[in-house]
Amino acid sequence: MTDKFISIEGIAKRYPGAGGATTTIFENLWLSMARGEFACVIGHSGCGKTTVLNILAGLDAPSEGAVIVDGQAISGTSLDRAVIFQSHALLPWRTVLGNVAYAVSSKWRSWDRAKVKAHAQKFIDLVGLSGAEHKRPSELSGGMKQRVGIARALSIMPKMMLMDEPFSALDALTRGTLQDEVRRICLETGQTAFMITHDVDEAIYLADKIFLMTNGPGAVLAEVVENPLPRDRGRTDLHRHPLYYALRNHIIDFLVTRSKTFTTEKPDHDPRNVPTVQIGKPGLSIASSGEEPRQTWMPGTNPGLSA
Repeated sequence: MTDKFISIEGIAKRYPGAGGATTTIFENLWLSMARGEFACVIGHSGCGKTTVLNILAGLDAPSEGAVIVDGQAISGTSLDRAVIFQSHALLPWRTVLGNVAYAVSSKWRSWDRAKVKAHAQKFIDLVGLSGAEHKRPSELSGGMKQRVGIARALSIMPKMMLMDEPFSALDALTRGTLQDEVRRICLETGQTAFMITHDVDEAIYLADKIFLMTNGPGAVLAEVVENPLPRDRGRTDLHRHPLYYALRNHIIDFLVTRSKTFTTEKPDHDPRNVPTVQIGKPGLSIASSGEEPRQTWMPGTNPGLSA
């Protein structure tokens, strides 16, 4: 991993209101990701999660600040950044192969039809849709449509994959299956991923790093939580890890109580020096430069809600 492959530097988003008033959704937001990291953002509705993702995608512009990806400032959309939306957003008149091939041909315009088809087919196979290449979206289940969206995003081999709650509308079994697929693909390919979710367990399973946002408007990044679970973790034994409940309780405690009062309890919070929470590590557990060591969160001792 390379430090600061993605760097969000002091961005804010403000909207004009009636009578000259301005609504600040979030401000002075600083965060970074390493190459190959999977990060999730968690926060209540209205804190600006989707707005941050749209700014990363180049679909929106910050009111101030900048976003740097691989050494280049974002100034608009790019095929280096792929987005998987909450809805599948497929072209209904194109087949599975046609939807993926459309993205491939947009990225590599000089490729002939055979090369485009072969490249698209590789990613259709990767998400387990072999045999469904010639079906149209109306012939697919919700989970299959999302698989096409994932294949389309991966097929352009982006530097960063952005996901806006892509599994929220799916049933539990399909959701779990697609989470497994996304995790497997990201581990195998080293894909850098930035995902919005309201599901704590989804974040724990998928993410290497979890960003906790306070309530909006006027939201800030409160903490960066490092996932202490091993990268090769499996769904079936996730809850057996000795640090699982400590991690889960810490996040739930933030969402239920601390997210509402964080800025009043910590008026001196420095957005450029957001604490990194390292659950279960002896000694310094909330580490950021200039901050004193604090007590570590350990299983059975942390005051969060029980699962």
